[in-house]
Amino acid sequence: MQGGKLPVTVIVVAYNSGAYLQACIDSLAAQTFGDFEAVIADNASEDDSVERLRLPDARFRVVSMGGNIGFAAANNRVAARSESEFLALLNPDAEAEPTWLEALVSAAQVHPNAAAIGSVQRRLETPEILDGLGDVWHAAGLAWRGLEGRQSIDSINDGEIFGPCAAAALYRRAAFLSLGGFDERFFCYCEDVDLGYRLRLAGDGSVRASEAVVRHAGSGIAGRASDFSLFHGHRNRIWTFLKNTPDEIFWWALPYHLAFNAYYLFRAWRRGFLPPMLRAYRAAWEGRGPFLEERRRNRPRLGPTLNLRHMALSPWSPWFRELRPKG
Repeated sequence: MQGGKLPVTVIVVAYNSGAYLQACIDSLAAQTFGDFEAVIADNASEDDSVERLRLPDARFRVVSMGGNIGFAAANNRVAARSESEFLALLNPDAEAEPTWLEALVSAAQVHPNAAAIGSVQRRLETPEILDGLGDVWHAAGLAWRGLEGRQSIDSINDGEIFGPCAAAALYRRAAFLSLGGFDERFFCYCEDVDLGYRLRLAGDGSVRASEAVVRHAGSGIAGRASDFSLFHGHRNRIWTFLKNTPDEIFWWALPYHLAFNAYYLFRAWRRGFLPPMLRAYRAAWEGRGPFLEERRRNRPRLGPTLNLRHMALSPWSPWFRELRPKG
């Protein structure tokens, strides 16, 4: 890969990204840390966003994926061809502050035992509202971005997180590839939570870099409550629970997992989006076999980098978008 020996490969997976894409790329061109290559992985966009894209300089290039292979697979393809120490992922509907990449690389140097570094995400149009401070995982199989939708707090510190949201994250490429990258069966949504879970099970942690700030539309392309988002998000979080939950908590967490899923179905019925939810649950059930087999084969266990303090436990946590671990 040309220029692959630069410290960082930035990956932007584009699919029908509209006007978001140019603003995203322009924000990368303005970074104070300039030793990177930027690969725009085009998943066969059907709009003209990639054709109209103005590349700022020779560090930027478009690579066709040959079809819509999904967010997970597109990132994996570029990562496999990179020679950089770090992989920085940025969604096309996100705009990075000028010091974003510099802050991520600095945090990776300060925290050598962290395989992944997350960002502070603010909403694109209303930056005083948080879009998330890292991924949170509930032991019963629920996922969300910490403090998403809350008013920004006065001070946001560097801190431990369950895993980073891949909309704006830095990974050590060696650690990313050692686990096979994102699970391509997920296509998109929750693949970052799954990878964060597997990194912790492998003995690697994740931290948040408080100075690494992006503004993110948050499903600005797929739609936050679209059939596509609901189907993939709910199917994939169930697969994440079945695949990774350690034996010590699986059986006591299972009743809560089932209860939360029943509540989600009830809420979907009340709000008028039951069909995609039913399809998601059916797909999760029909596809459960390989994930259960992986859990049995790998025998995930709690340990120093994954214990209950890294997870949300309260049944009320999802309503408050609780931040776990605290910090």
